[in-house]
Amino acid sequence: MLTVCANSLLAAGQGSASAIPAGCRGADRLSALIPAFRAAAAAHDTPLYVTDLQTLDRCAAEVESAFPEPWLRQYSLKANGLTALVRRLGRRGWGGNIVSAGEWRLARRAGLPNAAISFEGIGKTDRELRAVVRAALDGQPLRWLSVESADELRALGRLCRDLGAGRHGRPSVGILVRLNPQVEPETTAGLAVGRMSSKFGLTAIEVRRLSLAGAFDDPGICLRGVHVHVGSQLAGVQAWTGGARAALEIWAWLREQWGDHVDTIDLGGGFPSGVATAPGPAAFRRALTDVVATEKLAVPSRLVIEPGRYVVAASGWILARVLHVRSRDTLQQAVIDAGMTELIRPALYGARHPVHLVSSRCAQGEVLETAVEGPVCESSDTLGVHRLPALQRGDLVAVSGSGAYASCLATRYNGRPHAAEVLIHPSGDLQLARAREQVS
Repeated sequence: MLTVCANSLLAAGQGSASAIPAGCRGADRLSALIPAFRAAAAAHDTPLYVTDLQTLDRCAAEVESAFPEPWLRQYSLKANGLTALVRRLGRRGWGGNIVSAGEWRLARRAGLPNAAISFEGIGKTDRELRAVVRAALDGQPLRWLSVESADELRALGRLCRDLGAGRHGRPSVGILVRLNPQVEPETTAGLAVGRMSSKFGLTAIEVRRLSLAGAFDDPGICLRGVHVHVGSQLAGVQAWTGGARAALEIWAWLREQWGDHVDTIDLGGGFPSGVATAPGPAAFRRALTDVVATEKLAVPSRLVIEPGRYVVAASGWILARVLHVRSRDTLQQAVIDAGMTELIRPALYGARHPVHLVSSRCAQGEVLETAVEGPVCESSDTLGVHRLPALQRGDLVAVSGSGAYASCLATRYNGRPHAAEVLIHPSGDLQLARAREQVS
């Protein structure tokens, strides 16, 4: 087994990240995109999801610069599983990280082979586990399966025995063990998955107990390493590096127990998007390098990250028309035709997405404190207060930072169909990626 030394970590990927133009954390592209926004809204109506592929490429390049090969980069489809985006990242050499059979189908539809797909997630069913085993037996194994619990490991072992995996010369299933690192992520409670109280993963003590009890003895299971993910929208690097340290420590112990085929650590994602003061991917990489060098930690030959939000969030916008304008106390109140059915994050955990004026039917006056409200019959359907000029019905606005956890979380509440999705190519050309859902 090749063990990468700390000096190699320090040498790789340093100095190039600063050459990547800014743009993965804000709305600096707005002025350049306004003509395309107007054309897209005229052609496809609103509400409308729009993805700026130039920004997508830029954000992907920033991650690639911070974590260059031989790092494996697995795009997390749960952030946005639009086939065109997954396919574009696949052409850049990214694999896909999935959490369900549905996302598996999306990844394959985008052209990713099973060998580039990793299957994680807290809720894998027997049917999904059986499909993973059968794929391995058919000679098309997934890159790995991440096991969340002792119960899931036992279920997988039973299916391997039932189907004959690892027996009589037949292939086994490669797995990672998901570690709960018991850290305090620098993020909101709803996004902090690395806490002890979290439903995700096994503690180091639980992993050791399973190992010592022979839980990885089944010939149908091949232990490859450790998976850890501490949370999303991390405002600092401390919890992420704490999780990495814990993963490196338990990985080294497992390698001693089970041999050199234990060669992988997946460090998850969590890089924040849309926060100008937050650390970028290069800062996380430097922090990891420092920890490895300072503590003289051994590192496996296969290192992995699995960002989703950071790659796609800044590239996505929601276009909406103003429906109502009125005065409420000291505020201008504007109801628009996009809301929690298209972007649930503000209602779900108070996320803030800036709202920008794209075109107006009246002369723009002073900037007003404006409460931007959605059209759904719920008081929680609000985008918060933003500074906008005087608005009137028919004005076009754009909600920025909406490329992640927006269209994939869309609902049909109030009988609202899923909005169409449009791509803006670097050339400025528009491409309809998904048509508006038709309600019969």
